[in-house]
Amino acid sequence: MKLALGPLLYYWPRQATLDFYADVADSPVDIVYLGETVCSRRHELRLDDWLEVAGVLAAAGKEVLLSTQALIESESDLKALRRIVAQREFGVEANDMGAVRLLAEAGRRDWVAGPTLNVFNPATLGLLRESGARRWVMAPEMSGQALAMLLAGTEAAPETEVFAWGRLPLAHSARCFTARHYNLQKDTCEFRCLGMSEGIVLRTREGEPFLTLNGVQTQSARIYNLLGDLPALKAQAGVLRISPQGEHTRAVVDTFRAALAGELDPQDALAASRAYMNEAPCNGFWHGRPGVEQYVAA
Repeated sequence: MKLALGPLLYYWPRQATLDFYADVADSPVDIVYLGETVCSRRHELRLDDWLEVAGVLAAAGKEVLLSTQALIESESDLKALRRIVAQREFGVEANDMGAVRLLAEAGRRDWVAGPTLNVFNPATLGLLRESGARRWVMAPEMSGQALAMLLAGTEAAPETEVFAWGRLPLAHSARCFTARHYNLQKDTCEFRCLGMSEGIVLRTREGEPFLTLNGVQTQSARIYNLLGDLPALKAQAGVLRISPQGEHTRAVVDTFRAALAGELDPQDALAASRAYMNEAPCNGFWHGRPGVEQYVAA
């Protein structure tokens, strides 16, 4: 089973981002997704910079893919998307159907259907496979049982990747909630999310963590953690995705690798991983339950 590092969902300073990926080059991940998927106003690194980082990671033996934006809003966004599709050195993760169309028209067969395509039935997965997708990333809110049924109904399904660690990406909006938090307009946001390692945690009136504001993206407050569910994951998926976080990402990767290698029992790995989380874990979606739950089978 392979480990993937998903695209960075937060807006980190340029040097912090470069330092992070320099460490990733020496980590035991097999696949790395690069690029801005959340907001086009985030440009500490531009496409040429991401391509340079991709070259370093590829030289270190990683499979590297360039991820496209989930919400295309302007001609400049389309221009960036076309450039990603036009380059042939690295594969592409398509995160909206416009990217799928451009990749299919270009005759590319090396792309991955990202989680924001929201694939929930065999017909859609089959269409993406016929369009050139060689791997797909399951929508995080899908259950393991639903995944099994979908794969059983899909002829020659592409490789399956499952989101296994990180704050759950729940929704995207044309509005920027981080800017609104500071009483700013989206177009004059002053880049307030720059340097926020993991967004802004939104709490209930009782002080309980509820959601996380990350620009135009809304995430869970809890950390989705499927370490304890590895036996079931191994039976259905070929790749596990870890979403980068502000601290301890390398330790998380090492814990997953040790558990997959049989050096750690899944439950022991889950217990050990609590030291790397700044919020409580959850795994409800995988078990067909409310996502906020941490479910342990009897």
